[in-house]
Amino acid sequence: MAQSWSGGHTAPVLCVGAAAGADGFLASGAEGGEVTVWTQEGTLLSQLRLTSQDDATCTVFSNTSPGLLYVSHGETVSILDPRSLKKPVEELKDVGEDEINSLSVSETGASLALADDSGAVRVVDLQTGKVSRTLRKHTNICSSVAFRPQRPQSLVSAGLDMQFSFLSLIIQLMLWNLQKARPVWTYSLQESVEEDERSQQRAGQLFNPPLAHCVSVAACGNILACAAEDGRVHLARVGAGSRLEQQGALKAHSQGASQAHFLNFMPHPYWLATGGNDGVVALWDLSEEPVVAGEVKVKAQRRKPKNRKSKQASHEAEDAKRSEGELAEEARSIDPSRTRTPLKLKFVHEE
Repeated sequence: MAQSWSGGHTAPVLCVGAAAGADGFLASGAEGGEVTVWTQEGTLLSQLRLTSQDDATCTVFSNTSPGLLYVSHGETVSILDPRSLKKPVEELKDVGEDEINSLSVSETGASLALADDSGAVRVVDLQTGKVSRTLRKHTNICSSVAFRPQRPQSLVSAGLDMQFSFLSLIIQLMLWNLQKARPVWTYSLQESVEEDERSQQRAGQLFNPPLAHCVSVAACGNILACAAEDGRVHLARVGAGSRLEQQGALKAHSQGASQAHFLNFMPHPYWLATGGNDGVVALWDLSEEPVVAGEVKVKAQRRKPKNRKSKQASHEAEDAKRSEGELAEEARSIDPSRTRTPLKLKFVHEE
């Protein structure tokens, strides 16, 4: 059942973040520096207007310390106590080179990653409050960043890179190794849809380029989802050695897909919530999507018992020796039309 909460803001809401746990708070940020904390039932707990009055562009909670709320505004990140928003606990001033678009706290709570309009990804050591890494590869706006669960030295970023040859927009997804301060691989969303668009395009028909708005990583750390302006949610699977194993896409919205977030409180880690400019919020079960199916199968093979007393167990042991590459090849061969639709729930916001 969908609900509408009111009274928390006087300006347009730009972001919402949720704390982990059954009793977790929700925090919303709005234009003009408004920050509001809510209970899960929609009761307003506290409000604050940041002194800078810059737009609150992102709100995230720490996984290890739910009592800490991080809010980006301008080039600064304010650390707040969600139970009492009288004033910031600490301010990380000028940690961004330009306006910050996205924040991600590492699973250990030791680092904060941010993406800004300069195209830079910066990593802040939360013990010192200082920038420890600046990752430069995007040549234009970096719209989203996310740490990979179970891999504190790895994160993924999404951004818009303009390439002047052919006047095409190349929207890139990057996987980073923080120890080397360079991307392990770069994936162009534009290239992934060009062939599909060529097969569908008619004279005079225009298509939205896949501008990357939001990136999320499943709890397993290997499945990535990126919401894009073409209405698709682009999926990628990371294999052994952090290599890009498989890619795919899900047509999720009739207009631009602006949000995609894996949910960590569902029966398995491949439930995804998306939101789009078509006013639709949708819930997807991706466990049978071809890209995700490869990861599910790899994990199932790893869990097989090693008992060789029976012929069946012997076959299982043999299967367990198969490489991830072979399993990924099987996943690629799955006919998407024969898998059940992953859409489980959707609702439309009223005007």
